[in-house]
Amino acid sequence: MSFIEAIKSAARPAALATILLTAAPAAHGQQPSAAAIATARELITTAGATALFTPLIAGVIEQARILYLQQDPSLAKDLNEISAQLRTDLEPRFSELTNEVARLYAANFTDQELKEILAFYKTPAGKKLLTEQPRVVDLSMKFAQDWANKLSDLVVAKMRDELKKRGHAL
Repeated sequence: MSFIEAIKSAARPAALATILLTAAPAAHGQQPSAAAIATARELITTAGATALFTPLIAGVIEQARILYLQQDPSLAKDLNEISAQLRTDLEPRFSELTNEVARLYAANFTDQELKEILAFYKTPAGKKLLTEQPRVVDLSMKFAQDWANKLSDLVVAKMRDELKKRGHAL
């Protein structure tokens, strides 16, 4: 793979995400109102949804920096300076993500639904959900992984036993 192809390859996941985000509302067939988009923007800010995208700009820059470093390690000083400048220069583009995510919410929920969800997130229970949900999801994923591993052991053992009963030497 050439150096330019490697750069393009590193940029593909971000480009694909942008295409998918942009295409989703059109596929749904609903053009959201400005009021719905404003409510959705407040909702995603309140819910902290934009935090998921915070590392994207820095991550894309870092991928490109590493690709150039692999080609010529002597570029490290210049690449570090360029990367820092690009993070600053590209920071305003983060609003593109926020705006598109707001548009996605507004295209898939009515303005009234968005207001109801937002109102919930502003209640004590909603605030607690936002605070505790990452930890609960993390614990749930760990439990599910352990549970699946134990289930896998059980399935493998049962299959082995059944295969032995049928005369297969294992």
